[in-house]
Amino acid sequence: MSENKKKLSLTSRIVIGMVAGIVLGILLKALFPDSTIVEGYLTKGIFYVVGQIFIASLQMLVVPLVFVSLVVGTCSLSDPSKLGRLGGKAVGLYLITTAIAITFAIAMAVLVQPGTGLELATDATYEPTQAPSLAQVIIDLFPTNPFNAFANGNMLQIIVFALLFGISMALVGKAGDRVKTLFDDFNEVIMKLVIILMNIAPYGVFALMAKLFAETSFETIFSLGKYFLLVLFVLIAHALITYPVILKGLSGMNPRIFLRKMREVQIFGFSTASSNATMPVTLETVTKRLGVHNSVGSFTVPLGATINMDGTAIMQGVATVFIAQVYLVDLSIADYLMVVLTATLASVGTAGVPGVGMIMLAMVLGQVGLPVEGIGLIIGVDRLLDMTRTAVNVTGDAMVSVVVAKSEGALDEDVFNDAKADLKERNLE
Repeated sequence: MSENKKKLSLTSRIVIGMVAGIVLGILLKALFPDSTIVEGYLTKGIFYVVGQIFIASLQMLVVPLVFVSLVVGTCSLSDPSKLGRLGGKAVGLYLITTAIAITFAIAMAVLVQPGTGLELATDATYEPTQAPSLAQVIIDLFPTNPFNAFANGNMLQIIVFALLFGISMALVGKAGDRVKTLFDDFNEVIMKLVIILMNIAPYGVFALMAKLFAETSFETIFSLGKYFLLVLFVLIAHALITYPVILKGLSGMNPRIFLRKMREVQIFGFSTASSNATMPVTLETVTKRLGVHNSVGSFTVPLGATINMDGTAIMQGVATVFIAQVYLVDLSIADYLMVVLTATLASVGTAGVPGVGMIMLAMVLGQVGLPVEGIGLIIGVDRLLDMTRTAVNVTGDAMVSVVVAKSEGALDEDVFNDAKADLKERNLE
């Protein structure tokens, strides 16, 4: 029995926890729909506490992990100008995949027409938050107080400060070498902590899934079934077709190996619905299992978690067409092009803003003259779709990291192709 446990991989344990949580949540919803005991002691008690502790433990690592790994990666660069190339390639690829995602989503929505003939009434309302201007976003990249950026988890400011700190370490000489040794040790300790937390993930995922499905209103999902299934289909197709094609075309690496090694990250992303919370697992997988050198992965992964909005762009594309059809508004080709352009640029312009998906959707609807109140129609099913969007986004972060690393000669292909890469080190199987 103990031998079988040792052979059970982390991915298998997480999947078991997720499925068990979903089944238990559905059973509780069906058998005890209005039970105050179930709600008080389980869904808002044990499940809520365990789930929130799990997410908090992951988020706890994000700021120190990003700062330390990025400083280590930056100060290891022999040529500081390489950062400019890395940044240009990474941002360019993230924007291209976002444009492809929303174009694909709009095309499928126009073809399937999920909102045609649908009459929906909703009590939900949505008050759009004002998105910052692009000029203000650029200004806000530079922290006036780095410690304040750390405290607030402002990822873009942390990235900029870490880059400047790492470059300074590389240029200062012996003092920089001594500090680098300390940061290398910090990095090892933090990565070990990531591995420890990954091993408690099955319990956290179980609690999150049980709570979600015990509280989910399936009537809302059924009433929006066509919209829900279409967004789900486009998300999965983007992850399983678009990313592998780009990966194979630009790097020549095997998409099957890539997707197989990404399963744990995707499950983490799905269960937490947060690219930032999943970042420690994404970075550990990208550097240890996919062979991306830390000098590249420590830059592309945090950047992607902040500005890569492919999953959100897909939701926006389908939601825009859906809302237009519900409100009987005909959108022209020019309107659709405006949606693609607005959503793609907004993925950078609204990076790091809380509720970024809905802010971006409000901006897109405003650009083509659709009522922002239409967002209230889809809020009911957005939580489940948000989980899938995150799984897609973290897959995109890793794919871009591999492509950029390959182009910079910073990809260990032996590690990428090794099916058992780092399993002994991680002690997960």
